[in-house]
This record gives sequence, structure tokens and C-alpha cells, in this order.
Amino acid sequence: MKKYAVIVAGGSGQRMGAAIPKQFLLLQGKPLLWYSLQTFLHAFEDLEIILVVPADNLAEGEQLAKELNAVPRITVTAGGATRFHSVQHGLALVSSPSVVFVHDGVRCLVSSELIQRCYTQALEKGSAIPAVAATDSIRILVEEGHMVADRKQVRIIQTPQTFRSEILLPAFQNEFEECFTDEATVVEASGCPVCLIEGEYSNIKITRPVDLLVAEKILEERSSL
Repeated sequence: MKKYAVIVAGGSGQRMGAAIPKQFLLLQGKPLLWYSLQTFLHAFEDLEIILVVPADNLAEGEQLAKELNAVPRITVTAGGATRFHSVQHGLALVSSPSVVFVHDGVRCLVSSELIQRCYTQALEKGSAIPAVAATDSIRILVEEGHMVADRKQVRIIQTPQTFRSEILLPAFQNEFEECFTDEATVVEASGCPVCLIEGEYSNIKITRPVDLLVAEKILEERSSL
């Protein structure tokens, strides 16, 4: 079945405090987004990427495709006002029945193995949402204050969130709602259940400066194996 990866890198990354969007910050001399693109390209030789970037950074996205020698496999398009709208813009370019990955571009340490597992499960069950168990103590805010949650019942959600296109595309025809925090919530709101799959603790999202230090260490450890 045809494979598309919608790699979403449409944000400004204000929490990084950088002058450029965080997806273009350098990690070992290469933009964060470079690593995400490379891993998806290597996961499946027949996979096509739809790269969603801010309208002001289309040229940078196209330059990355050239540097990876993957211009025929990468289509660059502009993002929208929210993550939902950016994903919606990307999905508009999915033209045939397929399995679709939606991935945060700044989760630059995703592995090919996780991508492949998500594909296999999505074929079988319709969806694959990577998740890892919480390791910290969890408290839930309530009207009276806060209460302890059983962390054994808590899962931290990651990407690539992966779906068969006949499930994902109709869900994104609905109007945006504030409760849509990821693709899984959009699909669930359309009436379809989603299926979790074991994620990876190294599949971190680069959000703050300290995350770059962690990513640097992970890459160093991988290169030494």
C-alpha cells in the first residue's frame, strides 16, 4: 500500500528563545528537521514525504530536500494557523489510498524501526499511536485542588501517529475544535477508536534548550554503537 509521511514543522518554537524556528536549529551541524526527513526516507524506499513548514520557510524546506537528494520524494507546503490546520494542509496532498504517518518534525530522534512497526499495525488495525509509560508521579488538577493519578494507567503520546487514509482523511474534514491536541483526538472525535503501540523513550520532542543537549548525547551514544 502507498505510504505518505506528513512531517509537520509549521511552528515558530517560541519556547526555544531562538531567532529562527526550532526545526531549523542545528544538531551536530544539521537542522533538526534533516534527521526526521532522513529517517523516514530510509524507513521505506517507496515512502513519499509531505513537509509542512511556515510560509516564510518554504525555501529552507526545499533546500533540505535537495541536500538529501530526495526532491522527487519530498513535497514542501505551507502550514496553517494551528497544528490541526497544518496537518490539514498536508493531507490535502494525499492523493490515493495509503497509510499516512503524521510526525512532529522536531522529534528528530525517531527510529526507522518505530516507523516500520507503526506501518505494520496501521495496516492491521487501522491506526498506531506511539506511547510510552509515565515514569514520574502524576497529579491531576481538580476544582478542590489536585489528586494523585495512578501512573501505571498513564501513557505519554508521541508521533508518528499512523493511520489508514480512509480513517484519517475524513476526520480532518471536520471543523477545528480546541480539544484537538493531536491526530488521535481528531480521529476519535469523528467516531473511530485508535490503537496505541509501544513508543520509544529516546523519541523526544525538542521544545526547550535542554532538549538539544539530551538529543546531542543520544546521537553520540548511537554513533558509538
